[in-house]
Amino acid sequence: MDAQGNASRQSIDERLSLVEEYANKTSGENSFFQNPSVANATPAMANTLNKLFNKYRDSPEESPDTIGVEGAMKYLGDLGVNLDEVTVLAISEALQAPTMGEFNREGFVDGWRSLDADTIPNQQAAVSQLRANLTADRELFKRVYKYTFFLARLPGQKAVALDAAIEYWRLLFQPPSVSWNTDETPWLDWFIEFLQSRWKKTVNRDMWDMTYVFFQRSTEDESMSWWDENGAWPGVLDDFVLYVREKRGQDGRMDVE
Repeated sequence: MDAQGNASRQSIDERLSLVEEYANKTSGENSFFQNPSVANATPAMANTLNKLFNKYRDSPEESPDTIGVEGAMKYLGDLGVNLDEVTVLAISEALQAPTMGEFNREGFVDGWRSLDADTIPNQQAAVSQLRANLTADRELFKRVYKYTFFLARLPGQKAVALDAAIEYWRLLFQPPSVSWNTDETPWLDWFIEFLQSRWKKTVNRDMWDMTYVFFQRSTEDESMSWWDENGAWPGVLDDFVLYVREKRGQDGRMDVE
């Protein structure tokens, strides 16, 4: 392998190391979905969940194993979930929804069995706990964040349209979800401003995942003392760091070398 190939491989390894570092850091945390009661799930529970699933299907004859958009909206309403709240993403991850606003039978049954919730009242209670835990359990939030990329993609596409990605980042990174802001830096606002003015491209999975790592580090140390311009970050985040430094100079905020 030539020198360029070695450098490319090193960059990939470094980037994977950044993601792995944060995976290992949170791997010991308790997860809302690590429910030992799944071992006690019964055929009766599966039968109850299948009947509940059937109730919300849009087209039982054409798509017997799918809850479409209309059925999903009614179902989420019965759970007491607003369509514009981040909890929708968490439920979609728990039930392994194939796309936003759609549920399939297998994911629905397996997901709720794992949470030991086979009736609407039990599922409402599970959703309330999920909503409360989403901001406190960083491992849960990370899993929901990563799954959102697959929800946000249009069928057959490998990347997410920028406008869609921005809307999902707004949903994920501001209250009542977690906040991507620190004392001196409105990170989310500046990130969106930067993307809309200087990026204007689609968002691939690498950019999506590494933005989460950047979010973690920037909220832990907003001075960006951890930043290495020769590191394995995507070019868009290298450019965003320069943008942040420009903004800090204009606003008279902290000066970071």
